[in-house]
Amino acid sequence: MAGQDPAPSSCDCFVALPPHTAAPAVVFGKNADRPRHEVQEIVYIPSAVHRPGDKVQCTYIEIEQVEQTHAVVLSRPAWLWGAEMGANELGVCVGNEGVWTREPVGEDEALLGMDLVRLGLERGSSAREALEVITALLEQHGQGGSCKEEPIPFVYHNTFLLADRHEAWVLETAGSYWAAQQIREGSRNISNQLSIGTDITAEHPGLRQRAQSQGWWSGAGQFSFAEVYSLAQQPPRMEAAKTRYRAGKELLQQHAGHITAETFMAILRDKESGICVDSEGFRTAGSMVSVLPQDPALPCIHFFTATPDPSRSVFKPFIFVPGLKPAPQVISPTFSDDPAKKVPRFQSAVDRRHELYRRHQAALELMEKDQERGQELLQTLRDLEKQGLEAVNALLAGNVAPRPEELAELFFDCVDAEMKFYK
Repeated sequence: MAGQDPAPSSCDCFVALPPHTAAPAVVFGKNADRPRHEVQEIVYIPSAVHRPGDKVQCTYIEIEQVEQTHAVVLSRPAWLWGAEMGANELGVCVGNEGVWTREPVGEDEALLGMDLVRLGLERGSSAREALEVITALLEQHGQGGSCKEEPIPFVYHNTFLLADRHEAWVLETAGSYWAAQQIREGSRNISNQLSIGTDITAEHPGLRQRAQSQGWWSGAGQFSFAEVYSLAQQPPRMEAAKTRYRAGKELLQQHAGHITAETFMAILRDKESGICVDSEGFRTAGSMVSVLPQDPALPCIHFFTATPDPSRSVFKPFIFVPGLKPAPQVISPTFSDDPAKKVPRFQSAVDRRHELYRRHQAALELMEKDQERGQELLQTLRDLEKQGLEAVNALLAGNVAPRPEELAELFFDCVDAEMKFYK
């Protein structure tokens, strides 16, 4: 049955704002936990101006294009149009998670939650604007279609964490219905479950009426979105998410007042809590951490792994600047006869591994076969990551003023350096 795959699946999103952050900045992070052999690529899409009447082909459906779209960097499953997580040139970050609610999931093809992530980033100039884009498109086109590159449908609804330099929003959906919560300070995490209770900042105009008409809420007393719209019998994956949600919340509290990019990287690597997943069916396919300084003179910095298992991957910094050097090492091959684009879909499989993924995969095998050499390689990779972090921290502190071309080549150079260590 759609959406009832017994394999454990999970995602975890985090955000921290002052006073929980060490510096006057917002820090965002996400682990994208996906089917074990799915490849995640990092793609940069420049800003663009579109003609009136233009359409945009999303993963499954075509919708109206807008006049102008922002430049975005995306970490996405290589078979689809949208993204698990990403950022735009204005310092907006969005990540999504799968949820199952009292509203039935639909196998009919519509917008995926991952399409909505990209659409929010391309069209939203702030976290609030991105939220408004997503909710309007959700109400207009609905969400649906398989979220996995396999013939058996895997369908879910979505929650989102959105952040910019000044605030964050949690957006949780059930079908075309939704509730949103504004976060102005402190920290927040989401983990494959509804978590907005009575503290609702904005909502679908028919949200409460829908709940009353279905007999889920009497109409008396306070309205808790999570209580009213959550399934009475939770799927196993959502039960497991409760443990991760609590663990994530505790980790955020432990570091409150001192949270940095390094803090979030450590949290995303935490296997004991289940936040870093490495199971037979699912694993953390890609990870992202962003630092969004409140000072508009400072650049936003976005770190991506582009490889599975952050505990054995390198976070590499990306900065939006003119003349960005492309990084083809983290872009998957394309196929003229792509099974994701033909109906019926996913009737055959193709090899979507990009060059960095292939080399990293060989390195993981080495780590498992030869522990001593594996530990040496892991330490080398950590040192490489540390160099990138030190350079970025010096930039944010105003201690260095790199040339624009250095910043334009930063992500490419970090990917290239990592690949050399795998040779």
